[in-house]
Amino acid sequence: MNSPASALDAAAERTGDIAQKSAAPVVGLIDWVGDNLQGLMIGSLVAAGIVGLMLIVRALGGRLLAGDPECRRWRGIIGSVLTKTTIFFMVAAAIEIVVSYAAVPPKLARLADILFIVAAALQVAIWAREIILGVIRSRVGEDPGASTLGNAMSLIRVLVSVAAFAIAFIVILDNLGVNVTALVAGLGIGGIAIGLAAQGIFSDLFAALAIVFDRPFRRGDVIRYGAAPSTVGTVERIGLKTTRLRAVTGEQVIMANTKLLEQEVTNIADARVRRITLPFGLVYQTSPDTIDRLPEIVDEAISEVKSCRLVRCVALNFGASSIDCELVYDDRTRDADVLAKHKSAIITSVMRIFAREGIEFAYPTQTTFTAAPDGTLVMPWAPPSKSK
Repeated sequence: MNSPASALDAAAERTGDIAQKSAAPVVGLIDWVGDNLQGLMIGSLVAAGIVGLMLIVRALGGRLLAGDPECRRWRGIIGSVLTKTTIFFMVAAAIEIVVSYAAVPPKLARLADILFIVAAALQVAIWAREIILGVIRSRVGEDPGASTLGNAMSLIRVLVSVAAFAIAFIVILDNLGVNVTALVAGLGIGGIAIGLAAQGIFSDLFAALAIVFDRPFRRGDVIRYGAAPSTVGTVERIGLKTTRLRAVTGEQVIMANTKLLEQEVTNIADARVRRITLPFGLVYQTSPDTIDRLPEIVDEAISEVKSCRLVRCVALNFGASSIDCELVYDDRTRDADVLAKHKSAIITSVMRIFAREGIEFAYPTQTTFTAAPDGTLVMPWAPPSKSK
């Protein structure tokens, strides 16, 4: 049987062993720091410099974004991207740099690598999302609320975010050593199935994006589309699937974006001037000198309208019952009602000037010549009466 003294000695020895074991990691950590002090200092300085640089760049991005908060230009888009640089990415990058300069245990180095891979993949996804959304916002227009695409930005944001972070998730798994072949194949098959099932919807969606980026027309433009007889209408709304137009006759025309882009579209509102052609005919009794003076004569009518400019007024050919002529002028007005008003004013002014100058318009006529039994021609009109 052990004595009390020996029991106390045994207890003291166990307490000393525990204390020595507890102090061993601390001593080992101190020794490791001493052995890698230079590398840790260099890595810490490099990491601090890089983190400081990223903070400065993020602050610069905030200033760029303040100048264009709606991200309508590349300045605002770049500012938005830079401000989305996360602290998590900065810390992960700093840890990775410090670990690369010091001889750390393999498990700790692997943990730092995993942390940096996750942070880098998520950060790249955030940057890609901001760039894509910024470009789309810049193309939607100055008034995003005026179009369905502008109102659908929340849906587009969700779709872009899901796609970006799904790719980031796959990249993270692949870098962690997980076999993602089956996952990618499954997503590919699922995407093909969804694409085939919603082929019409996706075709109209991509057509809407083509309208946004290519801008063949905008909201409020007057366009003419389709083969003859073509249709003229004003664009009221550009949606994700359809475009709504207001025809000149008043009714609303709703067309699928794909069907609209498959046709020949003429943007009338984008014309700087409208060229108007007025054909007319003169009687054959018109003198050649008068025809030579036609530009000078009709210019008086054109000059009365400030927005119009004479292009030409010439004889074109010998018609069946008239000398066919053509009056061409440019009108800088874009409004259809004003164009019609100017055209009517020019027509009536030309009629007054021709009446004053004694110039006669021709109309479809046929003259029949007959002859007497002796061969003498009988005039088809009555001879002028002799004054008594």
